[in-house]
Amino acid sequence: MDVLRRVSLLFFALVLCACGRNRYVALTGYAQGGIYTVKYRVTAASSHPRQVQDSIDAILSDIDRSVSGYNKASLLSRFNRGESVLPDRYFAELLALSDSCAAETGGAFDAFAAPLFDVWGFGFTADSLPPPARVQEALSESALHRKVNFNAIAQGYSCDVVARYLHSLGVTDMLVDIGEIYCEGVNPSGRGWTIGIDTPRDGSQVLGEEISGIWQSGGEPCGVVTSGDYRKFYVRDGRKYAHTIDPRTGYPVGHGLLSATVVAPTAAVADAFATACMVMGPELSRAFILSRPELEGCLITADSLWCSPGFTLKR
Repeated sequence: MDVLRRVSLLFFALVLCACGRNRYVALTGYAQGGIYTVKYRVTAASSHPRQVQDSIDAILSDIDRSVSGYNKASLLSRFNRGESVLPDRYFAELLALSDSCAAETGGAFDAFAAPLFDVWGFGFTADSLPPPARVQEALSESALHRKVNFNAIAQGYSCDVVARYLHSLGVTDMLVDIGEIYCEGVNPSGRGWTIGIDTPRDGSQVLGEEISGIWQSGGEPCGVVTSGDYRKFYVRDGRKYAHTIDPRTGYPVGHGLLSATVVAPTAAVADAFATACMVMGPELSRAFILSRPELEGCLITADSLWCSPGFTLKR
């Protein structure tokens, strides 16, 4: 999964505001290789925050046991080993979402390109710099749909699943951050949620070290995801090989797009489409975003920053 290039601009505390109906709670925990944060306004139907966190932890553990490629006992790992598995709710939903996103992006997003990510060292193996014959072999393996890598959609999807749980409690003001972000409603100040868009600098590993601007939501439910090539890459013989692999060619992309931020109705779709934009490059990504009224986006190259008309970015 691509890491969101952002930093939340709100102070994290267990209780952000404790004034009656406007009480906000922030919960943090460990999931999917990092720290998650869930902030929400308490409602009459809400459970005690500890119960809410226990439920969120259980949801994320179930997702891990289903679709994590790093959990060797997960359904996905067993499927990739050629075992016969019965897909659970999460596996089935992600397969359907992945198929839909692949169709909408003309194959720029493809969860079945797992063999390609593996041979380039960006999947579940440590391989790197494969010879052309191995790339062609991996392309052929990908076409068989026998291995899956949900890294470019699973974190966004996890945000959506947690948001659905919060909706069941009557929550409508929330921010769910599990590496990618889903937000809805307003923050404790009564305004739309704000998220910093990192400036893409090769080798930068600190979220918020330098930002290109601040995005602010309008209160609508949406996923916000940034994909980029400045944190996951390696250099061989003076050439940079980034983790964005074009599933259609089998090779890392070589265009000038450094990062793509996508706002979509769900975090899963934003996650997949941000990855697809990094595959397509700046010109095709701009056209892709503008052709879909449900999307907004921000594309950053070495010498330009482009935002769609509805993408509110304060600089």
